Amino acid sequence: MTLAVKITLLASGIFLLTGMIAGVLKFRGIMTSPTQRAPLYIDVAHRAALLYSFAALVMAELLTYSPYSIDVQLVITGVPLVFFAASIAQYFKLGIQNKVKNQFKNPGLLTTWGMLPLIVGEIGGVGAIVWGFVSTQFLT
Repeated sequence: MTLAVKITLLASGIFLLTGMIAGVLKFRGIMTSPTQRAPLYIDVAHRAALLYSFAALVMAELLTYSPYSIDVQLVITGVPLVFFAASIAQYFKLGIQNKVKNQFKNPGLLTTWGMLPLIVGEIGGVGAIVWGFVSTQFLT
């Protein structure tokens, strides 16, 4: 198992655990709210963490067939994982503050220019991982 696969599996587990913790916060929010609703971004953090945990698991499995060097594997998995973690952290921050219903309503630097690297990094990294799988399993 390569270092990139190990790191990606670890990230998957951390995201899963984070999603479960977010579920507790979501439950607390539901039970203490007069409307029985958790703060919006706690709900988003809960779902995102769970979904990213499975995304990382898929990435780890695809990486096991990677033709790339360990350095390339670390970059193409590390970039999306960092953006996944940053997104979850931002959702938690917004949920704990409970001030925002839509982080894009009043766009700032992160919600405008910060989205471009996120899009390129996530799609580029995962695309490279998928291409590595295709190239070793279908094109050779």
